[in-house]
Amino acid sequence: MATVADIGVSAAINILLAFAFLIAFALLRIQPVNYRIYFPKLYINNGRTSPRSPGNFLEKYVNLNFKTYLTFLNWMPHAMSMNETEIIKHSGLDSAVFLRIYYLGLKIFVPVTIVALFILLPVNVSSGTLFFLRRELVVSDIDNLSISNVPPKSLRFFVHIGLEYLFTIWICFLLYKEYDYVALKRSNFLASQRRCVEQFTVLVRSVPHTSGHSVSDSVNSFFQTNHPDHYIGHQAVHNANKLGNLASRRDRLKNLLDHYRLKFQKHPHTRPTIKTGCLGLCGRKVYAIEYYEQHLKAIVKKMTLEHQKIIKDPESILPVAFLCFNSRWGASVCAQTVQSRNPTLWLTDWAPEKRDIYWRNLTIPFVSLTVRKFIITLLLFALVFFYMIPIAFVQSLANLDGLEKVAPFLTPVIEMKFIKCFLQGFLPGLVLKIFLYILPSGLMIMSEVEGYITLSTLEQKTAEKYYYFMLVNVFLGSIITGTAFEQLDAFLHQSPTQIPRTIGVSIPMKATFFMTYIMLDGWAGIACEILRVKPFFIYHLKNMFLVKTEGDRQKAMEPGSVDYPETLPSLQLYFLLGIVYAIMTPILLPFILIFFVFAYLVYRHQVINVYTQRYESAAAFWPQVHNRIIASLLISQLLLLGLLSTKEAVKSTPLLLMLPILTFAFHKYCQSRFEPSFRKYPLEEAMEKDLLQKTTEPDLNIKAYLADSYLYPNLTSFEEIEEELVELEKVEVKVDKNQTPHVASPMLSESSSPFPSPLHHIHQHQPSPSPLHHIHQHQPSPQEYYYNPPSPHYDYQYQDQP
Repeated sequence: MATVADIGVSAAINILLAFAFLIAFALLRIQPVNYRIYFPKLYINNGRTSPRSPGNFLEKYVNLNFKTYLTFLNWMPHAMSMNETEIIKHSGLDSAVFLRIYYLGLKIFVPVTIVALFILLPVNVSSGTLFFLRRELVVSDIDNLSISNVPPKSLRFFVHIGLEYLFTIWICFLLYKEYDYVALKRSNFLASQRRCVEQFTVLVRSVPHTSGHSVSDSVNSFFQTNHPDHYIGHQAVHNANKLGNLASRRDRLKNLLDHYRLKFQKHPHTRPTIKTGCLGLCGRKVYAIEYYEQHLKAIVKKMTLEHQKIIKDPESILPVAFLCFNSRWGASVCAQTVQSRNPTLWLTDWAPEKRDIYWRNLTIPFVSLTVRKFIITLLLFALVFFYMIPIAFVQSLANLDGLEKVAPFLTPVIEMKFIKCFLQGFLPGLVLKIFLYILPSGLMIMSEVEGYITLSTLEQKTAEKYYYFMLVNVFLGSIITGTAFEQLDAFLHQSPTQIPRTIGVSIPMKATFFMTYIMLDGWAGIACEILRVKPFFIYHLKNMFLVKTEGDRQKAMEPGSVDYPETLPSLQLYFLLGIVYAIMTPILLPFILIFFVFAYLVYRHQVINVYTQRYESAAAFWPQVHNRIIASLLISQLLLLGLLSTKEAVKSTPLLLMLPILTFAFHKYCQSRFEPSFRKYPLEEAMEKDLLQKTTEPDLNIKAYLADSYLYPNLTSFEEIEEELVELEKVEVKVDKNQTPHVASPMLSESSSPFPSPLHHIHQHQPSPSPLHHIHQHQPSPQEYYYNPPSPHYDYQYQDQP
């Protein structure tokens, strides 16, 4: 069990790590060579290609303005400079609501911490029960601050029960206000959206096979019959995997061609050459530009032929389609109603925005979805219990005193002071963090196998699985196995009737392990988050060895987005720990409070300057967050109820019986009051927006507007392929014929010229507005970023390349 000295060693190590990470970040962020790592949004939003810094060569990579080093902590006030409305415009509603979770944690735990420390701590400390149990149980000085120090049958338990009621009322009040606020923000956000294709589009899956009819014919026949006034057509989904492979090869060739054209622009008197053999080390020598141009033309011609083959083959059409409607009202009715007598066929739902679609899962049939979910549930159950083994190992590290009593031969090693403090104070949290590191990736794969069709749902379901894992293994598993290891000697030598009392006394004492975990994950871990260690090394390694063009550089600096599958469950674990131990061991609350303050500051900076959204779900994850906090309240109440029963508090325990019932009733009310606005779209609002559109855009051609809006990513429109081939035919590289000797050009097989478009149902592509057209393009100040103004033109001079 961790003592005060162990906690001190852990705190010292983690605080030093956190300060080291923060100082490293503050210094690295102002170096021009790192701008793309710590301010990628400046490049993405403004189309910036490279930072410009006048002066000598060194100034392009190193900040030589020493005044900026004196203000290296100014990122903190800048992180707080945007209000919520600006964050929504800049980064979207998902990011703004994500930050509100941390703000909610602050609103909950600031008053709870003050009340618990000033009222509960004196009550617990003055009892002195653990002093008389030191011979039976393994205890530390910190445990004297917990409810375990209160003697059985004590009237002091009325204080704990009263505060449990008070804290529950306060948390429920804040949850209600927050749910109402987020629901209103979501409603206003959706209402303020300009016209976008997903408002008029419905996704239909499980299209039944009809003999003698194609999928397209079946879809048209069914929806023209059942939605005659609003259905105007559909966009089929094709199996275009081969075309996608060709497109990937084309992109690689274009990237190489851009690279050698860039080299030729820099040195126009020397034509770049390559060898055609393995890895460019052997084979005949050819001119690089002509070589890649000819190969690119060949690939594009193959794409043209493959495109026609896909379109002409009815077998390539998958049993799923995107339905187009002439009004939002018509799309709402179709998306939110049952279409067939057989509820497993013609499954309709709102079409997500295109960047949110997980295309691979669109064609999974209904029966297969049920089987997949059952199998994944069994695998998740097995995984949760399999992970009990490493959790038990971690707890054995955290509870050396209990092991010493059972295995005295370990005493000489364990009793070395620094080793013991390190093993009990720092190592358990580190080992647990390592075991948890690889888990979210595996859970994401399990969610993909289950068959969810949007990235947002995939991340929500992965977060749900990870939360269950954290609840069972990290929280309950640590308590159960930790109690077993701590009191192993007591369990072996006392009568079975005393075991419940031992467990009841020991559960609050597990707060010391969670303190070490919070300091590692919530303090040093959050500081590591802002330093971006992994992206830092990945970018510079790619920049050194792989980056050849601006496209390569954009991929290398990919900023990513908030990692919801891992971040949300971890955040919910902190709510759980704070709510449970607020009554049992209130000394844990300052550790939780420091985490929320620090994390709120760091993630504001990351959302404003770093992360870009992969999709916009309009805060669809908030009901899950609300439900988890309610679950934390119920767990807290039930654990306190069980703990008091082991304390023989017969007079006070019955007062707690009503609290879980009232909490659950509050949850059901919030669920019925707010959750429908996160699951459905009101017809009233759809009709209002339709009427407004008729007034403001009376001549809008909806059919042309929706054309190709949900084209399968691999199925590039025919017109785009044709235009690309025409552009390639026009390209001529100007060279000095007398400068370089003739080099043999690669031979290409004869290929057909591009065909005219044969498709009457593939409309001319109309560029649709960006899904984030409402996002305000943030214009940062020079004082914030230490940049010169962005260059208005594109060029190939990458001044930030090492």
